[in-house]
Amino acid sequence: MVNILTITLNSAVDLATSVDEVVAGPKLYCAQPSLDAGGGGVNVARAIRKLGGDATALVTVGGAMGETLLQLLKVEGVPVVPVPIHGETRFSFAVTDGTSGAQYRFNLPGETLTTDEGARLLTSISDVVGPDDFVVLSGGVAPGLGDDFPLRVQQTISRMTDRLIVDTSQAPLAHLIANPVDPIFLLRIDRKEAETAAGHAMETIADSVTFASDLIERGVARIVVTGRGAEGSVLVTRDARYFCRAVEVPVRSTIGAGDSLVGAMILAFARGEQPDQALRRGVAAACATVSTPATELCSRAEAEALFQRCEVTAI
Repeated sequence: MVNILTITLNSAVDLATSVDEVVAGPKLYCAQPSLDAGGGGVNVARAIRKLGGDATALVTVGGAMGETLLQLLKVEGVPVVPVPIHGETRFSFAVTDGTSGAQYRFNLPGETLTTDEGARLLTSISDVVGPDDFVVLSGGVAPGLGDDFPLRVQQTISRMTDRLIVDTSQAPLAHLIANPVDPIFLLRIDRKEAETAAGHAMETIADSVTFASDLIERGVARIVVTGRGAEGSVLVTRDARYFCRAVEVPVRSTIGAGDSLVGAMILAFARGEQPDQALRRGVAAACATVSTPATELCSRAEAEALFQRCEVTAI
């Protein structure tokens, strides 16, 4: 099996807790919190580990919070390539309202990285990427790196591999879509970001297919996966279109669901599975993750059980 490298440009330590009810004014007494390593690529690597695979996580780390991040990843058995930055690794937290079940998620901004730190990141990526590796760039682009940083990563790894997977948002996603150079291997985009990029609502599965097909035709990616929330996900290539309906499960936390989908899919591709089955595994892992509390991710047993219940249809 080929290697998998994940890249997290704005890593975090995630804290999750709950209160009886979220109300303004009085002190809210929280349950004992849980701490997990966080950030898109970190969660992808964690999910792959939980699913029985291996991935190396390249992460930005700074200060005491960065040391906490590294320790959390060590406990989970995730190999790490740390890239030091100035200041502190950021902190994010989620609070669940015990009365309504609603989850409130707060993401704090990361440090603004310098030009030298951006160059160091690219050098570190170049040093560790191997021939035909899958390289997963997931999560937000740290302030200071520039909206074109995903394309700079693509250029950096191009001598070794063309298997770049991107799952990002906001301006860096818009820049990637508007300025394709060579098609990346896979672009994963959620429904909200797809609607922003398209300029209209994705009301139907057909809308998602049309949007993804347009990105394929424009040379943005060879595979486009668009999420449709609790409904499921769509996968489009130049030659095939699939929809995988999600299994209905009790929703306890949505943190890491998209990252689990990406992790399960890339692990499946690394093991030689076809796109339709990779999509099925991804949706199963996402369903398994939303049924876990706080910042936990999918379990292998639950993902396998849900895989048997997920249905993929060619469109």
